Amino acid sequence: MTRKERYDLFVQHFSKAMPVAETELVYSNPYELLVAVILSAQCTDKRVNMVMPGLLKAFPKPAAMAKASMEEIFPHIRSISYPNNKAKNLAGMARMLVSEFKSKVPSEVDQLIKLPGVGRKTANVIVSVIFEKPAMAVDTHVFRVSRRIGLTINAKTPLATEKQLVKYLPQEVIHKAHHWLILHGRYVCTARSPKCKTCDISTWCKHAKRKGAEV
Repeated sequence: MTRKERYDLFVQHFSKAMPVAETELVYSNPYELLVAVILSAQCTDKRVNMVMPGLLKAFPKPAAMAKASMEEIFPHIRSISYPNNKAKNLAGMARMLVSEFKSKVPSEVDQLIKLPGVGRKTANVIVSVIFEKPAMAVDTHVFRVSRRIGLTINAKTPLATEKQLVKYLPQEVIHKAHHWLILHGRYVCTARSPKCKTCDISTWCKHAKRKGAEV
């Protein structure tokens, strides 16, 4: 099977199986999603969604959070992984968002990564989810699943994975493909025990073929 054929099968399958593919983080505006994605690093979306209502009640807009200290933010996110560092980043992010971007979340990756707590993955999430740009955020699910399926070849870093996926996926589906890979990795192609025997793509998935899954 050629790489193009595998990508075609991937897009065809998930376009039908998962026509609506969205983040499981709960948000109502770009600022809220930015905060949620910063908190979600090495933490579950479920836990972030539990914390967000209280955090947003205290700091509903960037200006409110910009006035807060790390110590004031910390109690609202103490159950999140790495709360000290994330409280510091949220305070710094909000101050820069207000002072340099007039409280508006930037739509470009190179601007977003200037914000404290925002790396390339977070920036790609924002521009793809909010602005539907052809950006591919590579988290552990995307990295693992794209490699297992056979979409990426010898991609040893998130950036290498991102570049291959963006190169070979049709631009119009890249912002959805990010969620296809995440959700497939979260519920089917799990890290320790992938459900190859019941997976709908096991007939052409490289990992399933290699493991000799019964299909």
